[in-house]
Amino acid sequence: MRTAPRHGREELVEQARQEAVTWRNRALLLFDRVAMPVAVCDVYGAVLLANPAMAAECGTTPGRLRGRDVLELFCPSEATQVERIAQALRLRHRSRYQVSVRWRAPDGTERYGELTADPVSDTVEDTPALLVMLRVDGERRPGCAPPTERARVTPMEARVLALLASGATTARASRETGLTPDGVTYHLRRLSSRWRAANRTELVARAYALGVLTPGVWPPEVSGAE
Repeated sequence: MRTAPRHGREELVEQARQEAVTWRNRALLLFDRVAMPVAVCDVYGAVLLANPAMAAECGTTPGRLRGRDVLELFCPSEATQVERIAQALRLRHRSRYQVSVRWRAPDGTERYGELTADPVSDTVEDTPALLVMLRVDGERRPGCAPPTERARVTPMEARVLALLASGATTARASRETGLTPDGVTYHLRRLSSRWRAANRTELVARAYALGVLTPGVWPPEVSGAE
């Protein structure tokens, strides 16, 4: 069987190297221009690379974010979320992970939102890095009290809240709404992040305080429901 001449193989290797460099430079250019805050972290959460949008959320430059712990920059609302993700990564699970977080913007505004982390690597055997994206859900200016008017929630969020207020477990809420247990948890996590609720008890209390649920009614009922 014939093999390519040595000189020809070297040219192919060099051509492949140049193409890889070209595509890497294009990817970095796109990375820098993405409006959403994005960073690449190692498996322990240390920032390896951050785009300008992510750096702006922290009031610094991308270079100064290198080596910083992403969970020190953005404080998780629930420690158990981080523990579950760490355990999953140790087992080399490659799911998408979401963490409700809050942080203080450079102008002093308190913001809250969600970090999404996707494990990425060249091969399945490699230890993955984490592609981390930040979504901003809301903010509160210094000295401003939380809103007291009826909060905006989706019909599904309202239904999940009513079930939670009645004492329903995640499994029961899943059966009655047709969502998966993870779907129920997703809605509760987003609401907890939006209202800065530390646990489910506080989440129900906020739902009543914000007028989402009708006070003095049992079983719990969504305000304005017919």
